[in-house]
Amino acid sequence: MSQRNLLEFDVGVGGLSTAARPRALGDDLHSETMIVSLGPTHPATHGTIRIVTELSGEKIVDADVDVGYLHRGFEKMCETVDYNQVMPYTDRLNYVSPVINNFGWCLTIEKLLGIEAPKRAQYIRVILSEISRVSDHLTCLGASAMELGAFTVMLYMMEAREFLWDLLEEVTGARLTVSYGRVGGVKDDLTHDFAPKMAEAFKKVREHLHNCDRLLTRNRIFIDRMCDVAVMTADEAVSFGLTGPMLRGSGVNYDLRKAFPYFSYEEFDFEVPLGTKGDNYDRFLVRFAEMEQSLRICEQAIAKIPQGAIIVDDPHVALVPKDEVYSSIDGMINHFELVMYGVKPPQGSVYQAIEGGNGELGYYVVSDGSGKPYRAHVRSPSFIHMGSMRKMLLGANVSDLIPTFGMVNMIGGECDR
Repeated sequence: MSQRNLLEFDVGVGGLSTAARPRALGDDLHSETMIVSLGPTHPATHGTIRIVTELSGEKIVDADVDVGYLHRGFEKMCETVDYNQVMPYTDRLNYVSPVINNFGWCLTIEKLLGIEAPKRAQYIRVILSEISRVSDHLTCLGASAMELGAFTVMLYMMEAREFLWDLLEEVTGARLTVSYGRVGGVKDDLTHDFAPKMAEAFKKVREHLHNCDRLLTRNRIFIDRMCDVAVMTADEAVSFGLTGPMLRGSGVNYDLRKAFPYFSYEEFDFEVPLGTKGDNYDRFLVRFAEMEQSLRICEQAIAKIPQGAIIVDDPHVALVPKDEVYSSIDGMINHFELVMYGVKPPQGSVYQAIEGGNGELGYYVVSDGSGKPYRAHVRSPSFIHMGSMRKMLLGANVSDLIPTFGMVNMIGGECDR
């Protein structure tokens, strides 16, 4: 296919009327720009993102970012099931740290109901959320390192993630789509030997992180590829609505665990790492430092976790114990009513946000008083962050596109629209 025909194909099918039009240049080296499409089949774009770049030589002069290659219909599916049955759908948002999605949804419905999970359940949520946050950052940094040629670092980080996923599997029974959260608490308690297993896993994770730090953080090639690339100032980051490591990499001290504590996060001592320049290297360093802070939070939580229930004692919210179902008529009726009709919050609407692996993960839910959400909307950080991709790519080299995309850490299920 000729270049002319290829461009016509891009415009006709993708509707890329801006980025798919080459323009004449006045410089001596190039007389016309070139259109290059990266994704959605490019291995680094996850099969869900297409970035049509306009290049002058190797410099990006324009970019059109299309996130529309995955259609799951999360928000509409939520309207067809009861509140607890939404849990498997939340797993498939950010599927690298699914348990955080679970707990964010549970906290939203608990706010709608006007209840609070028991203290032990809150501590369990903190522990598993922070383990999942480290897993999320390991995936992001390991994959980005591999895409820049640091294959050994990727292997270290993937093995470290295995240690943490073993812990999650110990408690939830699954590694990826856990469906562990419950409105009013959690599905199961920690296993009796969870604390020593966590201590051993964290020891191995820290060893691997130390090796990665020695291999990569001060590596001259890595620094040259990451420093002063895709710079986003603090004001620009705020104007684009960035949150999480993307925002903190630009030096803005905003973390929902500190600003609006939930799950008793105010009881734990941890720091919020910040960048200075707002470039890819700062985003890398922020995520790397956040992993140690998450491990610290887990160690504090497991040391002072209280005894008690792991879910609220309310048959209209939580299933009654099985022995009551089999031994009493009230228990059987409560069980069947909750399974058949679900939790029934009062009419109203709420918005609740938590600090996800990539930033502010928020749910807006409207209740009509029935057992199903009347309307559900998710504020997924990946979708918001992809809106800043064009700004970060303008003026960069085409070789900077993949590491920049890697530091955004776009998760397809979460970016779904």
